Amino acid sequence: MPKIGIIAGTGIDDSIIKATGVIFLNRHGREYRAPHEIDYRGNILALQRAGVEKIVALAAVGSLNKKMKPGDFLLLSDFIDLTRNRTEYLSAANFTDVSFPYDEALRRKIKQAAAGLGIRIHPKAVYACTEGPRYESKAEIAAYRRLGADVVGMTQVPEVVLAAETGIPYAVIGIVTNYAAGISRKKISSQEVMAMMKNKSAEISKLLLETIKRL
Repeated sequence: MPKIGIIAGTGIDDSIIKATGVIFLNRHGREYRAPHEIDYRGNILALQRAGVEKIVALAAVGSLNKKMKPGDFLLLSDFIDLTRNRTEYLSAANFTDVSFPYDEALRRKIKQAAAGLGIRIHPKAVYACTEGPRYESKAEIAAYRRLGADVVGMTQVPEVVLAAETGIPYAVIGIVTNYAAGISRKKISSQEVMAMMKNKSAEISKLLLETIKRL
């Protein structure tokens, strides 16, 4: 079995998964770093140097698509970069192709694992990555919907780009924690996001373990 890297984020720690040959990395670090402060390059380099051959990441997302409801699982299929102050490369001379940023073979294995567990998972979702740490305005969300985004978050860029540059196959399981601004009338809170991730932690763990068995 190849060495697998698991990257987790908001509300998830290594207690959710115990498996041989797995390296667990909390993208926010031991002392929580906000999305715009994360050492994305350090994280991907650490996994590369550890000999990781495949990466499965988790991401809490807000939904712009009413078919993708809070509590749903999804697989990211593409992204839109709306960040402003992040370095997206390891080597300035490396012109990285991101036509297919999320590895299709990995995505297929995750879909099979979800089906085996009876977990419904949306097979495609376009992720709009914002700078953060503030949440988005209603007007911004309306604009992102017109651009074709299904979900929004703050951590995919540059993580997905750096994974592409290293050549490590990379896929992301998104967990919808809330509707984005203007999609519902509720205000968004970090407590709501954390609560949903905690509520889904057992399912997340099962899905990760079943995916790892298939890799």
